Amino acid sequence: MAYEDNEGWSPPPGGVAIQAADVRKRYKGKPALDGFDLTVPMGTVCGLLGPNGAGKTTAVRILTTLLRADAGRVYVAGHDVRTEPRTVRYRIGLVGQNASVDELLSGRQNLVMFGKLYHLTRAAARRRAEELLERFGLTEAADQAVAEYSGGMRRRLDLATSLILAPPVLFLDEPTTGLDPRARIDVWDSIRSLVGSGTTVLLTTQYLEEADQLADQIAVIDAGRVVAEGTPDELKAKVGPDRVETVTRKPTLDEVFLHVTGHPANTAEQTTEQPA
Repeated sequence: MAYEDNEGWSPPPGGVAIQAADVRKRYKGKPALDGFDLTVPMGTVCGLLGPNGAGKTTAVRILTTLLRADAGRVYVAGHDVRTEPRTVRYRIGLVGQNASVDELLSGRQNLVMFGKLYHLTRAAARRRAEELLERFGLTEAADQAVAEYSGGMRRRLDLATSLILAPPVLFLDEPTTGLDPRARIDVWDSIRSLVGSGTTVLLTTQYLEEADQLADQIAVIDAGRVVAEGTPDELKAKVGPDRVETVTRKPTLDEVFLHVTGHPANTAEQTTEQPA
């Protein structure tokens, strides 16, 4: 279904932050996305899970306007990513796996710099920096070089830089990879706070416990399409006690993942998806 064949496709109704319909993308003739569908209500966390190469990175790049789909429709924050990419970019935040901050600058300097890059006045950038430093518990370390920050502090600063313009939709690509358990919990608390204030989050993660803790809904992607979707409890119920060794306990998300993809979590084989 090419873009030009989609004239009858309607934008999502109010209350929907992300909607993707029949999205397709091929690399060297092989499908990375093959009919990807996703709907994320406003003010919720959606966990996007899948084996390596299943299409997660491609999906996130298309949703954030970094890559153009071959076919399908995508609306983010009420705007078409194909026809209104600039508007979409001002309505979203993106935190990737690698830190985007300058380690030689202080936390405050980084936030002011990002504010000016977003065309805030110097005074407005300073005010926004102070607000975000306080919100993420970084005020005491505001004037330290980021090189002196712990891993958890850097990730919180990364989150802060993505929120300079207070975007309604935030994409988090494995935000706690490499963090120790304490730092991971701190980042979880920050994410919960953001969602509590109305932000919508799409989260990719290799930690199924993280998705279980944070996500209102989970979409499992495999071979370029969503193969299972629902709340964590709904997905566990679909597997059922007959699928696990002990009937006196609920299935885990790891068991759900194995059941719907055929791959153990975190040990899946590479497929056709290309690196970002």
